[in-house]
Amino acid sequence: MNKNKSVSFSKKDFNRDHRKIGKKLKFFVFSDRVGTGLPLWLPRGTIFRKNLENFLTEVQEKSGYEMVITPHIGHKKLYVRSGHWDKYGKNHFNPIYTPRKEEEFLLKPMNCPHHCEIYRSQEWSYRDLPKRFAEFGTVYRYEQSGELHGLTRVRCFTQDDAHIFCTYDQLLEELKKVINLVFYVFRTLGFLTYTVRISLRDPKKIDDYIGSKTNWEKAERDILKVVQEEKIEASINYGDAAFYGPKLDFLIQDSLGRNWQLGTIQVDYNLPERFNLYYKGKNNEKCRPVMIHRAPFGSLERIIAIMIEHTEGNLPLWLVPNQVVILPISDKYVVYAKKILNLMSSYNIRVFLDNRNEKINKKIRDSEEKKIPYMIILGNKEEKNEMMSLRRHGVGHIGIFSISNGIESILNEINLKTKTIKLL
Repeated sequence: MNKNKSVSFSKKDFNRDHRKIGKKLKFFVFSDRVGTGLPLWLPRGTIFRKNLENFLTEVQEKSGYEMVITPHIGHKKLYVRSGHWDKYGKNHFNPIYTPRKEEEFLLKPMNCPHHCEIYRSQEWSYRDLPKRFAEFGTVYRYEQSGELHGLTRVRCFTQDDAHIFCTYDQLLEELKKVINLVFYVFRTLGFLTYTVRISLRDPKKIDDYIGSKTNWEKAERDILKVVQEEKIEASINYGDAAFYGPKLDFLIQDSLGRNWQLGTIQVDYNLPERFNLYYKGKNNEKCRPVMIHRAPFGSLERIIAIMIEHTEGNLPLWLVPNQVVILPISDKYVVYAKKILNLMSSYNIRVFLDNRNEKINKKIRDSEEKKIPYMIILGNKEEKNEMMSLRRHGVGHIGIFSISNGIESILNEINLKTKTIKLL
C-alpha cells in the first residue's frame, strides 16, 4: 500500500486548489466575522452538497437505512458517558452554560452518542435488528488555527454518519454490506484507485482507549476476519484505532496521485455497554448489540474539497450545480430560448438562460470560466429549424441537434451515474 503523499501544492498544481476554485465558482466563502474554519455555503455550493446528500440518501434507503436528525448541542454528561469528553476534551469548544447551575452543554463533537440515545429510546427484539440510523450530522471541533486548511480541516463539518446496531451473528454480514457500499460510492464519484488500512489500538498505550481487553480482542478479530473473507488487501496500522474500537480506513487516490483518507468503518462493543443498550433475544433474555460506525465520505466538506481538486472543478454532470446554459445570440431569440428552458426544466435538468446584453463570444467565455458543462447557442438557423447548437465545456462545438435529441443526449450523460444499487 502506498504511503500517504503530501497534500501540499506545487506551483504547477496551484490551479487545482479547492479554495481558489471554490471561490471562483461561488461554492463557498469564509468570513472573519463569522469565524475562522467556519465555511459559508453559497447557493451553487449548496446545490453541490445537496446532490451528494441526495445520492447517498438514495443508496442508503435502498440498503435499509433510516434517516434521523439530532441536535447540534448535547448535555456534557452525554459525552462524559460516551468517553468523548475524557478523550477529546481539549478539542471541544468551551462548554455552554445556562442560568441553571447544573446545566452544561457542548457543541456536538460526534453523532454516535446521540444515535445511542435514539436506539435506547425504545425496546427492541432480535427480530427488529439490524437497526441502521443515518444522519447528515453537523459536528464541531476546536482545531487550532494553524491546522485549518480550506474545507479539508475546519471547525464545523457535516458527517455522512450512520450507526448500525446488530446482533453478533449479523455483524460480519453487515460489515460486508458496508464495505460494498463504500466501494460503490467511490466508484460512482470517479475514484477508481483506493487502498484499505486496518487501524488497531496501540498495545503500549492502553489508557488511550475505553473498554475491556475482551471487547477489544473481539472487535479486532472481527475486523481482521471480514477483511480476510472479502479478500481485501490491507495494511495494518497500530495506534490509529478510535478510542472505542478498531476501524477500517479507506484511502482514495486523486488525479494528482495523492492519497486521501475518506471512508471509515468501526466495530464497537464498548459504547453499547456504556449506554446500557440491549435487545430481547429468542428466549426473551437481554442481549447486548454490536455497534458499527460508518461514514463513506468522511465529511461533506472533505469530499467536496477532494472532488474539486481531483476534477479541477470539472465535476460530473449529475453533480454540477448548473448543467446547461442557454445563450441566445440576441433578444430576438429569447422566446425560443425560454421554450427550450421550460422543456429542459421539465426533465429536471438544471438549466438557466443567459439573456444579458452581451456579444455571444463574451457569453461563451463567461460560461467556460464558470465550467458550465453544456452551452446551447440559439440564433436564426436554430429557431427556424427548431434545433439547438450544442457546445461542451473544454471541447467546443459538438453539433447541431433537434430539441429532443439534444435533451436526450444530455440526459444520457446525467444518467451515467448508476441507478441500480446492488449490495450483498
